[in-house]
Amino acid sequence: MADPGARWVIDLVATDFDEFAVPAVDRGADGPLAWAGYDAQRRAAAERSGETESVVCGVGRVGGTRAVLIAFDFRFLGGSVGTGTGDRIEHAFAHARRTRTPLVSLIATGGSRMQEGMLSLRQLQRIARQSTLLHEAGVPQLSVLRDPTTGGLWASLGAGADIVVGVAGAQVGFAGSRVRPSADRDDPAYTAEGQFAGGHVDEVCELEDLPSVVAEWLTLLSASSPEPADVPRALGAGVPAADGWSTVLGARSPGRPRADAYLDDYFDLRRAISGDRCGGVDPGMLCGIGLRGRRSVAYAAQTGTATTPAGFRTAVRLIRIAERLGLPVLTLVDTPGAANDAAAERAGVGPAIADLFSTIAAARVPVTTLVIGEGGSGGALALAAPDRMWITPDAYFSVIAPELSTAILKRSPDAVRETAEQLRLRPTDLLELGVVRGIATR
Repeated sequence: MADPGARWVIDLVATDFDEFAVPAVDRGADGPLAWAGYDAQRRAAAERSGETESVVCGVGRVGGTRAVLIAFDFRFLGGSVGTGTGDRIEHAFAHARRTRTPLVSLIATGGSRMQEGMLSLRQLQRIARQSTLLHEAGVPQLSVLRDPTTGGLWASLGAGADIVVGVAGAQVGFAGSRVRPSADRDDPAYTAEGQFAGGHVDEVCELEDLPSVVAEWLTLLSASSPEPADVPRALGAGVPAADGWSTVLGARSPGRPRADAYLDDYFDLRRAISGDRCGGVDPGMLCGIGLRGRRSVAYAAQTGTATTPAGFRTAVRLIRIAERLGLPVLTLVDTPGAANDAAAERAGVGPAIADLFSTIAAARVPVTTLVIGEGGSGGALALAAPDRMWITPDAYFSVIAPELSTAILKRSPDAVRETAEQLRLRPTDLLELGVVRGIATR
């Protein structure tokens, strides 16, 4: 499906659109730099697109949510940003902040406008400031990366949103096709799919699916609540195992319910965020926002694998989004521990865990934790709320795996079962020790 322009994409995703009034501004003949032929280029762009600038801004209804819309028209000088574009975008952000209305950017741009020089480039700082002010006000931002999204607008308006959605097949990158190294010109890194694989985009969807995707995200981002998340019900064994080692083996069983099953049981609707925005993705850390009844809950859930630095950083990112928007957080703990290979060390596993510990400790929204499987050492504890943690009957939490504890203590391998018992890692032990607040029931 083609993407002809700003009003077309507005009509695709929204109804009842009301465009903001645009005051006339005289910037002199051929613009602020008196660039020869600029006025003629603008007139030709207006005839081609039917617009007077590269963006159309206003308020519309997306699904059941009113939203401020900023839509780019690539037919107008490649969707480039000049001072007039900056005026419109700033007005849209100010309206969103003043009325506490979610903001959606539908981007298609080649970047800054050459004919306005540094005055054009400085619009990026102007837009970044408005984005920051909207974040501070706790108003949701979502950006949609259409074809193409390149240059400074990807690095400010696009990547600066709470949630970033890429349109399938769209060209997305800081470097546009004419300024990349020739050897990299067709590299898939410069696509929505490539940015998703690199941890910089939350999801990629087909253009025809965009209305439902944006509508669902706006619903999820707008249903805040000050109340803590409910504790999920236990899905596996209803009674704790008879001893510590049996508890460990049960938690490691491939047939035990995992995070996906718990999330599906808990939420009526959910969408995932992806990536740590530092080039990493950990498929073993599921993060996103879900709707439970009429309120939204942010979630971060381990899936039974060793958590990588990217996983810890994605959880941090999720919790910070939740804080901005006033969403309670649910974490599901299930990992044998943090990844401990050389690649994890080079990627900063220690600092990533430290950042997650401090983010949860300082969280201004309530965090609720359920241990659903293995609770392996600091890699598990980093995701756990210090004062609101529960455990399922078929899970355990331990300072370290019994086998590793046995080795560290220089015991015989035959002493693993005895060590597991001494570690007091069973749900009933943890309840007695005051580590957890309760054992979840079915």
